Amino acid sequence: MPATPTWHPESLAARLPFLERRAALAAMTRAFFAARGYREVETPCLVPVPGMEVHLHAFRSEYVPHLGAGTRRTLWLRTSPELALKRLLVGGVGPVFELARVWRNGEAGPRHAPEFTMLEWYRPGLGLEGMMRETEDYVRAVCPPLVAHAGVTTDLRPPFERLTMAEAFRRWCGGLDLLATVTPEGAGDATALGRAAAAIGLPPREGEGWEDLFFRLLLERVEPRLGRERATFLTHWPAPQAALARRDPGDPRAALRFELFAGGIELANAFDELTDPAEQRARFTADVAERHARYGEAGWDVDEEFLAALAHGMPEGSGIALGFDRLAMLASGARRIEDVQWLPFEP
Repeated sequence: MPATPTWHPESLAARLPFLERRAALAAMTRAFFAARGYREVETPCLVPVPGMEVHLHAFRSEYVPHLGAGTRRTLWLRTSPELALKRLLVGGVGPVFELARVWRNGEAGPRHAPEFTMLEWYRPGLGLEGMMRETEDYVRAVCPPLVAHAGVTTDLRPPFERLTMAEAFRRWCGGLDLLATVTPEGAGDATALGRAAAAIGLPPREGEGWEDLFFRLLLERVEPRLGRERATFLTHWPAPQAALARRDPGDPRAALRFELFAGGIELANAFDELTDPAEQRARFTADVAERHARYGEAGWDVDEEFLAALAHGMPEGSGIALGFDRLAMLASGARRIEDVQWLPFEP
């Protein structure tokens, strides 16, 4: 236990201004979405499939029936409410949002915690450009005009920058043509990216495939330049990183996905949602195999309930996941994520 526990009056008093700003932020968030016709919902935290992202690790639990029906089975704390919220879209609830408690095992640091709050919202009929406009409106509505973190000050008043991933790589990776390393089928060509990276003095490391090299270039060369003087939407991700996003009909080597950066922080991740169940199943199957290859066990299989809902028919639209604690940090001036959590994780 630390010298001053987080519940101690001195510790709590030091964090109280940040926590009060967080509470105000939650109230403003609910008012913003209510005014736009969204319905606030609550979805389960304990689920059979916590999420499909390859590199996220979940907390495992077990259901043991002793006061009711059912069979013993493994369950997980969700890493995101995304798949549940999309099932509600299939059910016809219309625009929805959730201030969702989520868990990601092993994540701790100034901007990471194993338990945190994710704000997610989904709107049928809204394209990716519309989602960027709505996200920009939301951030401006709940944050002060100037936000700062770790020496980076961002002015939220000018229009947010819109920058494609291809242009970002050309600009900061020596002219590298990222989409030239993606096949028309949407797969990453590790050899092509390795040659392009070597030409700018960043040759691939031993055993480094397309995805690992892509993220090394992104983290070392691109992300440190985003969301600084003004907020940045990094759009049109390469198709191998489409996740649950549709591929761009105009160029299938890219996906209709964006991330938002402000104060030098990655705040949000958004998709123009994929509604094709066959393509989504193929991606999920590949994700399970990749997780098994990287980490030794798949942990969980594809989410069959979500795929069944997708086959029933999910309306076209877009959705976004925004780190609410990180937004609270920017809105309040807090330096660490634990400053905006009432009883933060103590490693």
